[in-house]
Amino acid sequence: MTTVQILPAPMPRWWQSLVVRRFLTHRLALLGLLMISIVILLCAFGPYFLPYDMLQVDLRARFAPPLTGQHYLGTDPLGRDIAARLLMAGRISLLVGFFAMLLATILGTLIGVVAGYSGRTVNAVMMRLVDGFLSFPTIFLLLALAVALKPSPIMITVIIALTGWMEVARIVEAEVRSLKEREYVLAGRMLGLSHSHIMFREILPNCVGPIIVAATLTVARAILLEAYISFLGFGIQPPLPSWGNMLNGAQQYLGSAPWMAIIPGAAITIAVSSFNFIGDGLRDALDVRNDSF
Repeated sequence: MTTVQILPAPMPRWWQSLVVRRFLTHRLALLGLLMISIVILLCAFGPYFLPYDMLQVDLRARFAPPLTGQHYLGTDPLGRDIAARLLMAGRISLLVGFFAMLLATILGTLIGVVAGYSGRTVNAVMMRLVDGFLSFPTIFLLLALAVALKPSPIMITVIIALTGWMEVARIVEAEVRSLKEREYVLAGRMLGLSHSHIMFREILPNCVGPIIVAATLTVARAILLEAYISFLGFGIQPPLPSWGNMLNGAQQYLGSAPWMAIIPGAAITIAVSSFNFIGDGLRDALDVRNDSF
């Protein structure tokens, strides 16, 4: 006997075109996309075109200001090229941000789907667990984990993910609760489809929009958190550079060599602002109630 599946209707092409058109008319989102694309390209390929390595020490060129010789962004107290260190630090900070976002999104989505689809008791227990994690001050929890564990890039990524999945879980849980009584879900139950099939094959694809928006904003948050704990000395450790520990090393030279703090600070600002702009644009573009475009 052949089993017939009733699946949700695919997203119409006109709606896909509308989402793209809305996003392309969002000026801040396009600005953010342009800026973060430039940052990623510079961090990925820029170090290969620089004359200095990030660890190359030149004591004769200590505290050289920007545009001195081939030190385009100046040097640090050891004479190391700031441009080389900035771009290599960008690789680490961006990778930590992306992978922390990926882990947090997967964990938050899994918990949100199960909590939203389950009965009232299971939902209440799981969401109180989420509320419990949210009740801890994120910074203190992050610093406590960073102190207790070895501060390697992989461990910092895991720590940031473990403190950033709760918002994603709440968003997904609310979306799943609004979808689980739709006709195609009820039809799937009548056909005898398993709960896991309904959750992850029928409901989850219809939550992709909010998840993408949440993931974009989570990247910005992860980059900022990595910079924060590295600035305090509990994150990425020298000589491996990150934007946060570059700020940490520059704080005592603010008066004599302010460019050492301004340059990595500007990089963090550009990266975080870009992802926030993109997230705002995606949220507006995917909002079916938004007809302002």
